[in-house]
Amino acid sequence: MIPTPSPEYADGPVQEGELLWTPRPEFAAQSNVARFQTWLRSERGVVTSDYPSLWQWSVNEPAAFWTAIWDYFEVRHDGIYSRPMSGQEMLGVRWFEGARVNYAEHLLRHESAVDAQKAVFHHLSELRPLSSMTWQTLAAQVRILATQLRTMGVGPGDRVVSYMPNVPETAIAMMAAVAIGAVWSSAAIEFGVRTVVERFAQIAPKVVFVADGYRFGGKSFSRDAEVRQIIAELPSLERVIWLPYSDAGSLPPEGTHVTTWQQVMALAPVALGEFRFERVEHDHPVWIVFSSGTTGLPKPIVHTHIGVLVEHLKLMHFHINLGPQSVMFFYSTTGWMMWNILLAALLAGSAAVLYDGSPVFPGPDLLWALAAATGTTSFGASPTFIQMMQKAALRPMETHDLSRLESIIVSGAPSSPETFAWLYRCVKRDLWVTSQSGGTEICSGFVGAVPTLPVYAGEIQARMLGMDVHVWNDAGQEIIDEVGELVVTRPFPSMPIRFWNDAGDCRYHESYFEYFPGYWRHGDFIRINHRGGCYIYGRSDSTLNRHGVRIGSAEIYRAVERIPEITDSLVVCCELPNAGFFMPLFVRMREPFMLDQALRERIAATLRQDCSPRHIPDRIYAVDFIPYTLTGKKMEVPVRKILMGWPVEKAASRDAMSNPAAIDYFVRFAQESIDYQWRSAPGTERAVIAGSPSAVHKDQTA
Repeated sequence: MIPTPSPEYADGPVQEGELLWTPRPEFAAQSNVARFQTWLRSERGVVTSDYPSLWQWSVNEPAAFWTAIWDYFEVRHDGIYSRPMSGQEMLGVRWFEGARVNYAEHLLRHESAVDAQKAVFHHLSELRPLSSMTWQTLAAQVRILATQLRTMGVGPGDRVVSYMPNVPETAIAMMAAVAIGAVWSSAAIEFGVRTVVERFAQIAPKVVFVADGYRFGGKSFSRDAEVRQIIAELPSLERVIWLPYSDAGSLPPEGTHVTTWQQVMALAPVALGEFRFERVEHDHPVWIVFSSGTTGLPKPIVHTHIGVLVEHLKLMHFHINLGPQSVMFFYSTTGWMMWNILLAALLAGSAAVLYDGSPVFPGPDLLWALAAATGTTSFGASPTFIQMMQKAALRPMETHDLSRLESIIVSGAPSSPETFAWLYRCVKRDLWVTSQSGGTEICSGFVGAVPTLPVYAGEIQARMLGMDVHVWNDAGQEIIDEVGELVVTRPFPSMPIRFWNDAGDCRYHESYFEYFPGYWRHGDFIRINHRGGCYIYGRSDSTLNRHGVRIGSAEIYRAVERIPEITDSLVVCCELPNAGFFMPLFVRMREPFMLDQALRERIAATLRQDCSPRHIPDRIYAVDFIPYTLTGKKMEVPVRKILMGWPVEKAASRDAMSNPAAIDYFVRFAQESIDYQWRSAPGTERAVIAGSPSAVHKDQTA
């Protein structure tokens, strides 16, 4: 049943925190989270009167809560776990120790419970027409590929990686690898060679799935040369599986261990009863995802089958409210954890919509047409995409049949009240508009949507179940209705168990537990109001949020500082009041060179080739000095704070700088801007340049 908006909603200007929608009683009562509350009352004697009391119980009694998740969803497993969690300390906690599960087994669990011909995937790309895949076909292809991988000698713990677009073959490869206990990792096909190698070289993969290219915005991009170079720089590879996607006649790289997708899938069907999912221990990795490398290489984050499984069962059912009749879409590439989340829709028996290409080609309404054609019930994109829709003056409610659409998920960046307002005015009045925030580190959300709560403009509805999220000031004191650090004070299953090849867990500890010893500090600014509503205000650390995807500054430095004319650089990303972003790059030139347009274009081309289009800054400026601390760290966070309007005395301590005068340029830079409408100052390479800093590069996705 589709809910209706509150009568309080009007078509006038919307203020932050304004009530926009209240769920109908019957919608709330029929939600998955309400059914779970009923089950808790009858099966566990746990009585919760509303969502806040349910959340409070879930964080006060984490062992009882996660045991209830395990039992409620009847997790398939071997063995008997001795206890749901080994302790209350955040570092080193073990979940359901003694049980053995397989994440892919649960993704495909509904194969025999639904109509064999029911669609599990709807898929479209700029190279392929809209098609569907049934549960039966998907499960059969996963079993074939998993069996072939076993024949190739791939076993539990071996790493299997992909450099593929968002097509069904990539999803099949992931499920097949996970089904046999191999460890999965994925890089988006638009990533450059250096970005891919810096990730995969850390984990020494045994098998790689690669495609020959992709198409974006009507333009084809060959990846033939990139694939060959990536293979050459990964000596651990024993098998390459080649998908001729962009060009059906493309030839795979030469080598005795190269197999085409068609060859590897040319095996007789493997019956469900003849296939064995590899059920693995509590600490067995399911995948390695890479988050931003602000210092050093990108972080190889290790998640477990058990941790991801119970977290995603909770997320997809209770916070996205999916079921067997649901169809979920989220615009994502295969290099973002939202791709993993999208495939997790299968845990609820839902269908997933896969799309590869530009979100606005051949027209700005492309994704709305896709939603209408697939009967999408849950539609997801970033706030940047919504801004593009506003600028295009679209009104999808008038041009497309969105009668099945129930909810909108806006994720990847903070959402403004105007984002919410546009969705109600132009997409659908009867709509549950949700905003979520979490991270690659947990492959889920900390704060997000609840179908039994009202929607307020620009506000994330609540803290998610089992996530003991609080707002702390710099002194480690909890604050209410003030902006502070997002801190988690109790363990949760989808915490990474470690970083790959991180001796003594030093880098892991430094990333999350050093700032507030023993507690997870995520690196986001957050405010929680008196009713539990949440507002995210962007990163509090130096991670770059680029059109909803977090990237590391170190990746940019490695590429830029290889350019002979540049001796040093600094990059930051500022959140704008309209939920946009401005990412300037500051470079120190080597004498006697000057920063001109030709060099700017070469920097952009280098970043596109070595990293990805997302790594290209909005503006490039020459500076005399890059500011450093006395300990030799680039002062990214202080510079970002200054550009966001903080007084310099609150953003940085000159006593802690190796060259205090280096910060003066950035103070002047900030003073020359008014509300982020960057002014022009002709005649100087170092002046603020006119133009909208939030414009999206033609190769960048929303």
